[in-house]
Amino acid sequence: MRILLMEDDPVLADIVTDFLEEFYDVDHVYDAGEATAKIEAGRYDLYLFDINVPGQNGIELLRERRAFHDTTPAIILTAYEGTARLTAGFDAGAHDYIRKPFELEELRARIENSRRLFNIEQDAGIEMPGGCVYYARRKTLECGESSRTLAPKEAALLEYFLAHPGRTLSAEEIVTNLWEYDRLPSDATLRSHIRRLRELIGTERIVTVRGVGYRYERA
Repeated sequence: MRILLMEDDPVLADIVTDFLEEFYDVDHVYDAGEATAKIEAGRYDLYLFDINVPGQNGIELLRERRAFHDTTPAIILTAYEGTARLTAGFDAGAHDYIRKPFELEELRARIENSRRLFNIEQDAGIEMPGGCVYYARRKTLECGESSRTLAPKEAALLEYFLAHPGRTLSAEEIVTNLWEYDRLPSDATLRSHIRRLRELIGTERIVTVRGVGYRYERA
């Protein structure tokens, strides 16, 4: 489970991050600008947004994400009393909140409740040659420090290769299994997807078998 924590208090952020990293994959940022950069670089399963941060606050950032059709579950962290900001947080698209100061175990309980509510499963990842790991549920490919969310067809194509290592797959088999009948791609489109995957995982991993098709080489 991959979590993005936005919290500008460095002491609290360190405490929360250290605790949660025992159970989850956690990225911490101090403000909305950093949060947006992280979100654009890779997908998250849950947001933990503090309301009161410098610049764009947590509610404003969440409202912006929802405007971009980002449905990632979000828990609001707040030190405010009263209901006005909580109501604003829910209106912006949060599904839960926790008041500061809070017990770490309560935060984890709320995260686990989010996991159940939204059917968030752990994504162990598929290790690939060259130090790459593919996370199928969130369609993310991580190679070293680089993380990319694949386009739907590129993700489907990579998953098909990973499911059939060492076997030569004809172009006809690939398009039949990955495209709808009335939306079959041209040969050029398929080659374009193959080329994009090679750029990401290494040209030597997907071998062209001339006149037959393609083969994914795991070793």
